[in-house]
Amino acid sequence: MSGPLEAEGLAVLLRTHVPPERRAQLDGVEDLEALLREHLTVARNAWPTVALATESFVRHLARHLPEMGARDVLRECQAADLYLACACGEGHPAALRAFEQHLLQQVPARLASMPRTQVDEALQLLRERLLMGSGGEPPRILTYSGRGALLAWVVISTARIASQLKTRDERQELFDEPPEALVQLLSTGDPEHELLRKDLRELLVDVLRKVLEALPPRERTLLRLHHLHGFTMDRLATMYGESRSGVARRVLQSRERLLKLLRAELAGRLKPDDAALDSLLGLVNSQLDLSLNRLMG
Repeated sequence: MSGPLEAEGLAVLLRTHVPPERRAQLDGVEDLEALLREHLTVARNAWPTVALATESFVRHLARHLPEMGARDVLRECQAADLYLACACGEGHPAALRAFEQHLLQQVPARLASMPRTQVDEALQLLRERLLMGSGGEPPRILTYSGRGALLAWVVISTARIASQLKTRDERQELFDEPPEALVQLLSTGDPEHELLRKDLRELLVDVLRKVLEALPPRERTLLRLHHLHGFTMDRLATMYGESRSGVARRVLQSRERLLKLLRAELAGRLKPDDAALDSLLGLVNSQLDLSLNRLMG
């Protein structure tokens, strides 16, 4: 993919995006133009379906040049991996699909010494942390600098998350939901339900937390991505390499499982003849499905 920017020279473009105080380092890089063109060619040959703009790639490369040692970093850069990470951070569908198929699917085999369920759960969290922005911050995959293989970086990140999931207390910290957000589910405007909220607030919060933790990792992630972070079915389909209808079916099944688990847990906590059970289950039926964005927030 050539164009006016490349015709002007990649070295010129790189200098434009490097802070002035660091540009002097580029003077010591022999054949800088040829090196940059080689990096771009290698990257596009590795990911032919990923159409990342030249300026985006060069700007991203400039962002990761250190204060000292830029020459070595430029020569040893994992250009194809940096290109893919940049495209994923920009949300390119082909890049997200390639990241899932060529990197994430290799992780379980690399972490075979860990329980598979633990690795799968860690991967679900990794998808959220790397591919989504949070609190106004860009996706964390953009912090990958290209100084080592992207696959190794992903494997190490997954292993770190998996190690946090070893104990229930640590899992609770990762998946905890603030009580204030959970009890908003009961803000229906019905005075009877407001009384019910006061009587059973602690019970409902405890049950909701338990049910969230009991969901399979992939189902919990799908619900969070769709209902909390606003991922469309098309974007989820791209990320997971599935059809839109297939992903939509998974989201619906996940929501139904959540409701089923919640109803069962509530029924087990309250006596069958407890009037509060019917009221609370009725509230769940009428409100919870419409309030999953609050539940998952």
